[in-house]
Amino acid sequence: MASKRDFYEVLNVARDASEREIAGAYRKLALKYHPDANSNDELATEKFKEAAEAYEVLNDPQKRARYDQYGHAGLEGMGQQFHEVEDIFEAFGDIFSGGLFGDLFGGGGSGGGRRGGGRRVRRGEDVRCDATLDLEEAARGVTKTVKLKRKSPCKKCSGSGAAPGSVAQSCQRCGGRGQVVQSAGILRVQTVCPTCHGAGHVISNPCDGCRGSGFVPEPVSLDVAIPAGIDDGMRVRLTGQGEPSPNGGPPGDCYCFVKVRPHSLFERDGTHLILRLPVTYSQATLGATVEVPTLAGPEELKIPPGTPSGEVFRLRSKGMPDPHGGRPGDLHVQMYIEVPKKLNAAQEALLRQLAELEHTDVAPHRKSFLKQLRSYFAATEDAAENEG
Repeated sequence: MASKRDFYEVLNVARDASEREIAGAYRKLALKYHPDANSNDELATEKFKEAAEAYEVLNDPQKRARYDQYGHAGLEGMGQQFHEVEDIFEAFGDIFSGGLFGDLFGGGGSGGGRRGGGRRVRRGEDVRCDATLDLEEAARGVTKTVKLKRKSPCKKCSGSGAAPGSVAQSCQRCGGRGQVVQSAGILRVQTVCPTCHGAGHVISNPCDGCRGSGFVPEPVSLDVAIPAGIDDGMRVRLTGQGEPSPNGGPPGDCYCFVKVRPHSLFERDGTHLILRLPVTYSQATLGATVEVPTLAGPEELKIPPGTPSGEVFRLRSKGMPDPHGGRPGDLHVQMYIEVPKKLNAAQEALLRQLAELEHTDVAPHRKSFLKQLRSYFAATEDAAENEG
């Protein structure tokens, strides 16, 4: 094809489409252009590859964000091109084997192709872990050690699932392939063998250590390199660190979901930070140079005379890094005039002089409660005498 079409146009979805909508659109196209349904149709094969390339980018949050910002040029060295149909089955083995397609189509292989006399292999399941960061850690990037449980081959049966001294028998129903095939018009519908459940063999005497699965859960520790600028709710993928395949396929991935704690000073808005800075009336009126905190250390900020409350000043590139490699965000400093709750005698006298100069009505000098009480009773007595 001469030039690449827009990936959203390829999948026929809106630019704000959800992951579910993107997956659903890809499923329809893959079913429509699948090689099993379009034998010897080169155009359908190209459409099949094009849809897979679009899905590979739009299904990955980081690649999708970079594509949204820079288009195809931003994916150099990141996107995956599928030159052969087998590359698609290798990349999306979880989709073509019990995922989006529910074991439909037998001709394409899945999750790394077929091994052992045509038996379909499956990709291992993905696992999840979580990491919590401070805003400062998210700004500079950090390596976190996370703990989770992941399946490992059972040591008692060496991963075979059969009790020591016994062996698994080849499934007679599927001939060890793990799949049974039926014809449905022009398509071949391939489903998991109901006898061996896709394993290709039957264990008559299961291992009591793993109950015949061949795997046991074990705690593991993983180091997760979290990029600078990561935001709350984003995730980091650790390729190949998920569950092992049950029958020799590639392992799944581990997704580390990141939570960023709220900060005591800064509020985050994407890559930008917002800081509400208190200033005195005299600083806002006369102007001042104040020191403001940033993630990189204190910075001086010049406040012009006559700055109103609510005015926002921008410190360029003093916000958060862009995790996708773009320009850092800014720090927006919003002024607000802090009104003191207590004044000493000198401060009160000066402010009253200012009020007189401005011809502004202000509350009278505060009296003690006892003096106020005496004044109240005196006024009440005077009023009574006048009425009498």
